[in-house]
Amino acid sequence: MSEFWDWAVAAYARPGVAEACLELQDTSGQNVPLLLWAVWRGGDVAAAVGLARAWDDEVVGPLRGVRRRLKGGAGAEALSERVKAVELEAERTLMLALEAVAGSVPDAGALTAVARAWGGSPTSDSLARLSAMITAA
Repeated sequence: MSEFWDWAVAAYARPGVAEACLELQDTSGQNVPLLLWAVWRGGDVAAAVGLARAWDDEVVGPLRGVRRRLKGGAGAEALSERVKAVELEAERTLMLALEAVAGSVPDAGALTAVARAWGGSPTSDSLARLSAMITAA
């Protein structure tokens, strides 16, 4: 197991976190594992964005596209669920790579830095809300 993966699973399960992450993904094009990494510890932002961009372009993005095309299709629900499981495993693999470029302590500015480096247009309010939901005791 990975320390980051275990932390991310627990953080994602907190009230409102999954919804906030998926909203940032769907409306601002953000990368959820990268956002979680930034809140967890941050670290080498350029290396993390490079890893996430390559993995998203080559693996996770195409899997997500296939899953979304299958979702709701007649008789394709079981296949969609299997693709979803592979997509999740691909995100876990990315998170292992991100753990290797993480800092040793949390970095309060990493979330904004990552979101800007990734691109899209997340609002500072949506990022602050995500951070607050994850870090709330």
